Amino acid sequence: MERGQGDTARGAAVDYGKTAGFLSIGVGLTGLITYAYFFIASHELSKADYGEIAVLWSAVFITVSTLYRPIDQLLSRHVSEHIARGEPVSAPMGVAARIQLVLAFGFAVVALALKGPIEDGLLDGNTTLYWIGFTAVLGYAASYYARGYLAGRRNFALFSVLILTESIFRTSFALFVAVGVLSGQTAVAIGIMAAPLLSLAVVPLAFRRHDAAAAPAAAAEEAQPQAEEGEPKGEGSAPAFSLSHGTGFAAAVLMIMLAEQTFLNAGPLLIGASEGAAAAGFIFNVLMIARAPLQLFQAVGTSLLPHLTALHHTEGEESRQAFHHSVRLVLAGVAVFTAAAALVLAVAGPALMQIAWSDKFTYPREDLLIVTAGMGLYLASVSINAAVLAQGQVRRSSIRWIACAVAFVLWNLVPIVEDEFLRTEVGFTAAAALLCFLLHRLYVNPVEEPGDVPRQGSTQELETRLAAADELS
Repeated sequence: MERGQGDTARGAAVDYGKTAGFLSIGVGLTGLITYAYFFIASHELSKADYGEIAVLWSAVFITVSTLYRPIDQLLSRHVSEHIARGEPVSAPMGVAARIQLVLAFGFAVVALALKGPIEDGLLDGNTTLYWIGFTAVLGYAASYYARGYLAGRRNFALFSVLILTESIFRTSFALFVAVGVLSGQTAVAIGIMAAPLLSLAVVPLAFRRHDAAAAPAAAAEEAQPQAEEGEPKGEGSAPAFSLSHGTGFAAAVLMIMLAEQTFLNAGPLLIGASEGAAAAGFIFNVLMIARAPLQLFQAVGTSLLPHLTALHHTEGEESRQAFHHSVRLVLAGVAVFTAAAALVLAVAGPALMQIAWSDKFTYPREDLLIVTAGMGLYLASVSINAAVLAQGQVRRSSIRWIACAVAFVLWNLVPIVEDEFLRTEVGFTAAAALLCFLLHRLYVNPVEEPGDVPRQGSTQELETRLAAADELS
């Protein structure tokens, strides 16, 4: 790589550092406010009512992350590319809107057809929670469309405001219950439904501002299409991104996200189906030992991938050493954090959990330490995965993620360990260990697929970075 190219890569990395600041603030605050929602709910509701909230939350977020993320990616990629080429963005926006409507309609048809099994099997016959979840999933269709649009526009400030306001609106309903303005499980649950709908109030600001700015460029584009036909739309614009490659990359990232949701939410859902809502609430709280640090860790993760990508695209032994040093540094930080968390939980874990989640449950110390070990292994896996993606191994990575997620689910379904709580905790930690091992093997023995390297500043890189951030809101 020439010196000028290396300077460009380093300059782009600096720009991404500034961008990561917006995302880090938004994601970090979102995680804390989301924790507050469950903190309040666990203190204000009974064990059974709180467990049903945990199950509802898990079901809604598995559904929306799986169903709507492809449209988020489609918009973030093609809106960004059209802007880079000086083209109007109406075409990708129209296509994405039609696909999103079809997906939302398909969900509605399936959910209504399976109303009985969903209501009775997951929600203990609670019709109100069914309709709240049904409406929330439809509301997130608009929210994810807006996220993709804002990502494509690279408006990370408003993107952060969007996911932050979702958490604020959701938690407000739990807070209203805590201060006595509202009461009961339904009021707390409505926050899950209201959050994506109310947060969309900030989106018209972006549409008005950006569409007004884009109108002159679009008019100029339409006025002289022949003069530019076959020519690049702007200096430095990326080559056209093929549909087949885009679909493969998006599908691989989607599989990773689906596996993440399985790791974090399958335990409460499976236990809720077999043991009831109260049991689901207990295991949800225990697994928050892993989930809460992961939310805060995303502030590191959003900047780690572009940093590693820049180093991967900078030739020379110094860049290679810096790449591996960065990975080792993050893993060392994860190890220190895990050891500190284990020490605190070993000394005062049960009492701290009751302070955090109320004294409705008793938390065995050994259970907390098992999940803490799993938390460390899971954070290490996420860190190594950033390096693997920077190396251009997204498809190979997705296979490992899905395999470990499937193994985790199968372990929970087979009663090798009689205690269901212990089975879930051991399964989570073992699956995280297996994932960490498999990803590390990819990292030290990379087989790069050229089309899968997320180029510095490309929309591929943007999609991968935002995939994790979206999971937190």
